[in-house]
Amino acid sequence: MNKILLTTLLTVIVSGCETFTDLSATKNTQTKETDNVASVSESCPGSTEIPAQFEQYFKAVDDQELLDKALGEAGKGGLCKGQVYESTQELPADFFRAWNSTNPNSEFGQWWAFFKPEGSTSEYREQYEICFQWSPLDRLVSCPLKAQQKIVVGPGQSAYCSQYLSYPASEALQIFIADAANAFNTDQCLKATDHFNWVEN
Repeated sequence: MNKILLTTLLTVIVSGCETFTDLSATKNTQTKETDNVASVSESCPGSTEIPAQFEQYFKAVDDQELLDKALGEAGKGGLCKGQVYESTQELPADFFRAWNSTNPNSEFGQWWAFFKPEGSTSEYREQYEICFQWSPLDRLVSCPLKAQQKIVVGPGQSAYCSQYLSYPASEALQIFIADAANAFNTDQCLKATDHFNWVEN
């Protein structure tokens, strides 16, 4: 009888230790993730001013609802700060978007850039805080913006991709467009392929 009780007691103790170990491991993982997010979100560099070559085509306006849609929490992408602008005429120059060919709906997504992507894919991901899980960035589309369209301009918020990869907030300006499919003259869009060695087609 005593042997049975002793065996049962040892089983309970071992089980309790395993549970404690599992909880500790989970807590440590969560702590590491929290620390990682904190480490990439200490500042919001850059400005919300539109590039000089585009200034004549826009005016600053107030639209808190649209601004709130563009702003993101630390570690989750979006903008860390922003300013809403409205186009006063059709733009003679295009905005650019690198997108995911496996998801056709992402061609006219909400995030755009003033300038054509150059350099390596990894450099572009870091500049614009784009996690590898979000898009392979294997297609490029460029389109002219219509008149009287609202956009939000600002530097990108930090992005936590995994415990091994995160991007800090960047001063590179991003453009948020809530309904890009209707904001552009899509019949004038140019498309390119070939992973940052863009070939127009």
